[in-house]
Amino acid sequence: MTLLLQLSDPHFGTEQPPVVAALERLVAAQRPDVLLLSGDITQRATAAQFAAARAFVDRLRVPTVLAVPGNHDIPLFNLAQRVLQPYARYQRAFGPVLEPEFDSPSVLVLALNTTRWWRHADGEVSDAQITRVADRLARASARQWKLVLLHQPVAVTRAEDRKNLLHGHADAVQRWRAAGADMVLGGHIHLPFLLPLPAPGKGSGPGPVLWAVQAGTAVSSRVRAEAGNSVNLIRVADSGPRQAAVERWDHDAGLQQFRCVAQQALPGRAPG
Repeated sequence: MTLLLQLSDPHFGTEQPPVVAALERLVAAQRPDVLLLSGDITQRATAAQFAAARAFVDRLRVPTVLAVPGNHDIPLFNLAQRVLQPYARYQRAFGPVLEPEFDSPSVLVLALNTTRWWRHADGEVSDAQITRVADRLARASARQWKLVLLHQPVAVTRAEDRKNLLHGHADAVQRWRAAGADMVLGGHIHLPFLLPLPAPGKGSGPGPVLWAVQAGTAVSSRVRAEAGNSVNLIRVADSGPRQAAVERWDHDAGLQQFRCVAQQALPGRAPG
């Protein structure tokens, strides 16, 4: 089995030490193979906040780390740096590659940078990015679970969150579904959910479904009234039937630990 941990919106600079400690204990117990950081790693993209985030990731000791920047990971008040070197601090902490890839016999993860220096909070996916990801998905093995990692969401469950939808999401979802994507992972809105995205004009009956997998804020105090700190664990079978499951783990303040509150087995596309 390959175990992936999706950790989003930690907003270092607003992290809660007891929640950080609880998450470190969860990771030590579960021992994920891949860490997926879906943006807003810092609150204000300062050098100190990136250093704290990097130290936290290093303490987790997850073998493979894939990260994408969020809108908070670009300097907000330093206009010159925002325009000329928006990712300089991010790249010093998490490496020069803004759109990394993880490729194993059972899992393919394609990460996309959906931030733009000229947008304050909104995200955008370009035609070139959509095409590049679709082409890569189409070349993947039929056995692989195919995941796309973003910051802003491609789907929402509440009317007030529609303003946060990724610009270009409709075309991206349509083309990535056709190319074989199984999941699109996001954050940004601090609201965890798992949502099937059936093809336009069709119901959610039998057949392959593209899933929107949203993570809440992992350790930040910037929680929504209806959702506290949470992370996702994604379990993918490496052999036998093509199987995967998504688990939501919420922080329990009373117990000072993360606990599994929901689990969903995902029906995938049959290989071959």
